[in-house]
Amino acid sequence: MNRRALVLAGLIALAPASQAVGMDIKLLTSDDPLANWRTVTYAGGKTTAFSIGLGSAAFRHPSDPANVIYVVSDRGPNFTCGAAKKIMGEASQALCKDVKGARFYPTPDYTPSIYRLELDPAAGTFAVKDVIALKTASGLAITGLLNPQSVAKTDQGLDAQGNKLAYDANTVDAEGLVKLSDGSFWIGEEMGPSVLHVAADGRILKRIVPSDAVDDYKAADTEIVGGLPAILSKRHANRGIESMAVSPDEQFLYFMLQNPLDNPDPKAYAQAKNTRLFKMERASGKLVGEYVYPLDEPQSFGLDPSDKQSAPRVSELAAIGPDRLLVLERTDATTKLHEVSLAGATNILGSKWDDTATAPSLELSNELAGTGIVTLAKTLRIDTARDFPEAPTKLEGIAFLGDGTLALINDNDFGIGGDETKVLLVGGAVTVDTAIYTN
Repeated sequence: MNRRALVLAGLIALAPASQAVGMDIKLLTSDDPLANWRTVTYAGGKTTAFSIGLGSAAFRHPSDPANVIYVVSDRGPNFTCGAAKKIMGEASQALCKDVKGARFYPTPDYTPSIYRLELDPAAGTFAVKDVIALKTASGLAITGLLNPQSVAKTDQGLDAQGNKLAYDANTVDAEGLVKLSDGSFWIGEEMGPSVLHVAADGRILKRIVPSDAVDDYKAADTEIVGGLPAILSKRHANRGIESMAVSPDEQFLYFMLQNPLDNPDPKAYAQAKNTRLFKMERASGKLVGEYVYPLDEPQSFGLDPSDKQSAPRVSELAAIGPDRLLVLERTDATTKLHEVSLAGATNILGSKWDDTATAPSLELSNELAGTGIVTLAKTLRIDTARDFPEAPTKLEGIAFLGDGTLALINDNDFGIGGDETKVLLVGGAVTVDTAIYTN
């Protein structure tokens, strides 16, 4: 049994749940058929019944009904060649044997989408009420396959029969979400990495990418802007931008890299703890701030402690006031929510730390004494290992309901491992400006 299972079985005791005092916790589930996707049969007869991965991000605008949240799915069911043997069967190994960076997409036509969920806390359930498919600027549905990246590293997609899938400049791996008062959305995108402005009907109006990667998106049917630092093209594969928040007055957007960069190389990523949070002026699309966020020690995640510094990652942000953010930092089984304020932290935007020639790099400088950098100070508000070990794993979405209750939703990876999508409601844990959740 793993540590989480032992805790739930009562065979391992955790530290006293002092933080849980005063919290009101409720778990919502759903059997809504609209959350189902497709059953795929592989060569050899094995099958997988996929559900929709609703929980890559969550948001509720203060003008929305009190019990409604918007969520977004990522690129669709996908898994590595190493994982395919268990999912697809032995025959999968021959399909990807000679393909470098092989990743299976068993339903490559899936369109990443925004979903509107209606929560019923009294009944302990939620339902899918609407879907907004992401589209190109001219209205064609996109997929979640891979972009043609010549600067950042990428994989090679395969369908369930082992056929190579074409790269596409329009594809998106949606991971962060905010909704504005005009009904449009902003999305944090992982594989680019990039940030996108999306119309209320799902059309992608603008995509902001690293400045050295603009040519990789020249075939895209949307406006492409090279507004992110080129150094972001050194994101570790599958660890790009997985979060998005907006200030209460909607003037600023915030997003963070899920993990430190491969800067100068993947060995740096593996041992680095310093990742980067950005502040963008929404109207102009110009960055105005970059701050250093130190990830927690991997041994401090109570349900699945690890010796790997790359195990902790940032999966979501939520604004709780002007330049005040709630950061969702997690491992596979344990979720922590830290409060941070930009006040007092060093703005490194445009400094030598954005230059790949700087040595040692920020990622090789876990101890920043003598650099002049003041990192974002963290205050722990929730630790599921301590406060609620029964919480769903892989929590990735944060929203605030109309009474200020915190709603957390998990990414079930389209049900590949049999996990359900669940919504965890937590009251009394975080102090939030009322402008965040009510007009």
